Amino acid sequence: MPPKSNPRQGSMQFWPRKRAKQSHARIRSWATESKVKPLGFVGYKAGMAHVMVTDNRPKSLTKEETISLPVTIIDCPAMTVAGVCFYKKGLLGREKCSTILAEKLSKDLGRLIALPKKTFKKVDDIQECDDIRLLVHSNPKHTSIGAKKPVLVEIALGGPVEEKRAYAKDMLGKDISLSDIFEEGSLLDVHGITKGKGFQGVVKRYGVPILQHKGEKAKRSIGNLGSWTPKRVEFTVAQPGKMGYHTRTQYNNQILKIGTDGKEITPKSGFGRYGIVKNNYILLHGSVAGSVKRTVILTAAIRPPRKMHKDAFSIEFVSTQK
Repeated sequence: MPPKSNPRQGSMQFWPRKRAKQSHARIRSWATESKVKPLGFVGYKAGMAHVMVTDNRPKSLTKEETISLPVTIIDCPAMTVAGVCFYKKGLLGREKCSTILAEKLSKDLGRLIALPKKTFKKVDDIQECDDIRLLVHSNPKHTSIGAKKPVLVEIALGGPVEEKRAYAKDMLGKDISLSDIFEEGSLLDVHGITKGKGFQGVVKRYGVPILQHKGEKAKRSIGNLGSWTPKRVEFTVAQPGKMGYHTRTQYNNQILKIGTDGKEITPKSGFGRYGIVKNNYILLHGSVAGSVKRTVILTAAIRPPRKMHKDAFSIEFVSTQK
């Protein structure tokens, strides 16, 4: 909350403070891409480590020196294309006009939705559309999280509509690997759900100052509920309540490495509370919102910086110590 001397200083960037409806984020905006390929991927957060790299940034103070960087390991099993979604432009924006599912669907997807017995339409049957997206689901059974129910999301495609149609027709019912979408050194936006903190007071939830020991009956509370008029408690007044488990997006995270064998970066005893990374993985610079085992959605950077050095660091050593 803002100080009394400057009451309009506080940030209302995240408002209202609502808990997420589901354990994976909802993507509302996608980057523009001329090449026909999916613009996102579903992964699972495995843990963190640190790497020793050679700094190749031309204007860095530690140029050509060995530096340590924190990284997040994201387990990325192959996604399966379960369907194709068609959209038209209407008065209220883009509206979904049809969805076509693959003929053979995974039995694990039946834990999430009711699987149809037969598919009657094909991709070529729907000609009039303005946008095409892929309906994909993850495969958590290939990971160590112990879950079988997949995550079902829509992933946008780059390129013109006709090329999107040909790509969707070819990939319907097939798997998409991580290397088909991203490259080392590229920038990602990470969409995830933060850790849940439970019911918390105003000091931890909003950072209000602790009162003096003789000022009020309580110390870790607010001094008052606001002004007399209007005769109601404003929504901007700090109140105790549930904290965490919010939808957040981290912009411009750089990929340091894309690996094919997760066992090469897994500690002997496995990652804490996760286990062994068995699939393709990403070493992502920095931390990622959310707890271990939680689903994160990786998308192409929607607002990449112009002056950022985009060449990947040359990794010398990856720490697997717990």
